[in-house]
Amino acid sequence: MIELQITGMTCDGCAARVKAVLEQAPGVRSAAVSYPAARARINADPSVSIAALATAVAKLGYRVQASASLAELASQFDKVSHKADEESRRHGSQGALHIAVIGSGGAAMAGALKAVERGARVTLVERGAIGGTCVNTGCVPSKIMIRAAHIAHLRGQSPFDGGIAPAAPAILRERLLAQQQARVEQLRHAKYENILAGNPAITVLRGEARFRDDHTLSVRLMEGGEREVAFDRCLIAVGARSAVPPIPGLKDTPYWTSTDALVADTVPPRLLVIGSAVVAAELGQAYARLGSQVTIIARSELFVREDPAIGELIGQVFADEGIKVLRRTQIQSVRHENGEFVVATSASQLRGDALLVAAGRTSNADMLALAEAGVHTTQSGAIEVDAQLRTSVAHIYAAGDCTDQPQFVYVAAAGGNRAAINMTGGAAQLNLSAMPAVVFTEPQIATVGLTEAAAHQQGIETDSRTLSLDNVPRALANFDTRGFIKIVVEAASGRLLGVQAVTDSAGELIQTAAIALRAGMTAAQLADQLFPYLTMVEGLKLAAQTFRKDVTQLSCCAG
Repeated sequence: MIELQITGMTCDGCAARVKAVLEQAPGVRSAAVSYPAARARINADPSVSIAALATAVAKLGYRVQASASLAELASQFDKVSHKADEESRRHGSQGALHIAVIGSGGAAMAGALKAVERGARVTLVERGAIGGTCVNTGCVPSKIMIRAAHIAHLRGQSPFDGGIAPAAPAILRERLLAQQQARVEQLRHAKYENILAGNPAITVLRGEARFRDDHTLSVRLMEGGEREVAFDRCLIAVGARSAVPPIPGLKDTPYWTSTDALVADTVPPRLLVIGSAVVAAELGQAYARLGSQVTIIARSELFVREDPAIGELIGQVFADEGIKVLRRTQIQSVRHENGEFVVATSASQLRGDALLVAAGRTSNADMLALAEAGVHTTQSGAIEVDAQLRTSVAHIYAAGDCTDQPQFVYVAAAGGNRAAINMTGGAAQLNLSAMPAVVFTEPQIATVGLTEAAAHQQGIETDSRTLSLDNVPRALANFDTRGFIKIVVEAASGRLLGVQAVTDSAGELIQTAAIALRAGMTAAQLADQLFPYLTMVEGLKLAAQTFRKDVTQLSCCAG
């Protein structure tokens, strides 16, 4: 009978994984593994190598020690491979699995906290502001600015102007910016800095990390000097930055990225925007509502990767609000002279006081010397990961915007969480088959699942219905019927494949669609659910009902 002590197991599932690996080893007849006792008892042939068993278990991420009660095994265990010795060294005196986390945003925080919860100790390295993009320069400040612009728009114009006299708002940009940044700092302290400071199992290093090899980071510390960090597992979660297209002259000008646009203390009279998707649309509309004359320069169409109806409708909304959209326009050069931008395009020459470059984002992984660790990236520089968030190196994981996965903070956080489970012996996957997405224009754009075009590319025959908002009681009560709700189903079964919505509160509506999609519901099943009256989400039920009846012939709340 062979006995091994195994540390690092955090649940009965870990014990089951160790048992399965041990029983797969040649010469092992049976194995019993106890998570509470941190022990394995192995019934094996005399020829079985303890070193081989220990190495097999160590590859799962656990630390293995010979039982002190069997002296003859101790001498054999001393011959366990150099790799196992290295893992022991990295564990250190604390005995816990050591995980290095590079970054401190949504993926990094979720991963670090889950890893600690599962018994690991963590060294987190951050070269910039704690909290990453979302809280500092992305989701939080942008949604605050968009909300302020929405209020400004309503004060100047609303469907109720006949009974509530409109008044042109005075925009005090510096005060709005101070309010915005105060909330950003509050959330960064509460949700990131304070949590890290209060967790003794997490060590925070402020500095820039690079791989020295596949088990070691070199960190150039902000305070000076360098520190070497040896790890058992690593989570790369360094996010992404604004991509800068290779337009002649652009890099020599004081152009804005989204980060700059969110902290600008003035509203430019004329704003030019390069881009045609989320950031370009959200910030372009926000600045227009705060007083800028906005021109969006789109290389193709607005939201070209979405259902064509989305770009068409948002384009009409923008036109109604005085936002000019130049479609299928190529930029030839950019220069900055006499305090203004001059942009030469295939259509005309444009002039503006500010230029926002919103042409996508690129992974920050290029700063990490990934080749030293053997981590592969795509042609665009994003880190390739599998469904378990594992990179091309088995013990190095990645999550968030630096990977080849969708760039949403909730995807990043879910990825970091699952990566941590897998780094500590679990088996979790990130399922993106029902991933909702929201664009915070007004009206909002929200999608989940497949468009008709995407379904056809997969060889799926579809059926679909599009419900205009003049059939939705909540929209009628709001006196705002701009938009639609579209449902795509599999033609043969009626099973939900996707939903696309452009409506007020589309971001709230889409989660119901996502849950229905994940549950495998049909349009008929969705239509039979109870939905509260005079809510926008009721439009989802009405859209589902159109597959079998004419909803224009129903009373207001007919089921």
